[in-house]
Amino acid sequence: MILVLENEVDPRYRYFGEALVSHLPGEVTVYDYPAQGGRPSLDGVEAVVIGGSTAGVYEADDHPWMDDEKAFILDLVEARVPTLGVCFGHQLINEALGGRVEHRGTHAKLETVDLGDDPLFEGVNDVIPAVHGDFVVERGDGMDVLAAADYYQNFATRHREAPVWTVQFHPEFTAELLDAVREDFGWTDTERSFDDVNAVKLLANFCSMARKIDA
Repeated sequence: MILVLENEVDPRYRYFGEALVSHLPGEVTVYDYPAQGGRPSLDGVEAVVIGGSTAGVYEADDHPWMDDEKAFILDLVEARVPTLGVCFGHQLINEALGGRVEHRGTHAKLETVDLGDDPLFEGVNDVIPAVHGDFVVERGDGMDVLAAADYYQNFATRHREAPVWTVQFHPEFTAELLDAVREDFGWTDTERSFDDVNAVKLLANFCSMARKIDA
C-alpha cells in the first residue's frame, strides 16, 4: 500500500493531490495533514509519497501540523521507509533534515532539466513542468543533488543512505491540468511542448523501487 500525505490547505488546488493519487499504481490511502495533523499509521505501508501545497514550509506558526509532519519525516528516514517528496514535499523533507527554503516568486513553465543517473528517472524525458514559488536553497543533512535546472540547482535530491527521493516538480502535472494551472498560477509558454512530457512515469518507477526494497 502507498500512503499519500495530502498537504494542500486550500481546497481549490487539491486537483494536484487528486491527480497524484490517480497515477499511483496499486492500493493507495490518503492522510490529510492539514485536517488531521498528528501521525498516520504505517501498518501495511510499503512507501510514502508527500504531496504539494500552496502553503510554505516556513509558515509552521500558522500551520502547526507541519511540525508534526516534519517529525514523522525524520522517523521515515530513520526507519528507511521508501519516501518520495513532491514540490512542497521536496521542500519539507529537506527542511526537516536541517535545510532551508526561501520564497523567490512563482515559476510556472516547462523546463529542460539535467536529470541524474538514478532509477527514479528511468525513461523520463528531460522536459519537466515546473510550478512553484519556493526553492530549496540549502539541502538537508544527507541529501545530495539528483537533478538540476539552469535556474535551480536543488531541483531534485536523494538521501545518501535512506531510500528517500525528492523532486521540486509535480510528476502528476500532465497536459490535462494545464488549463487549471494557467488560470490559478499563471503560465509562461515556451518553445517546449507537453508532447515531450512524461514525468508521470516517475511515479511508477518509485513504486516499483519501493516494492523491491520492501520485498
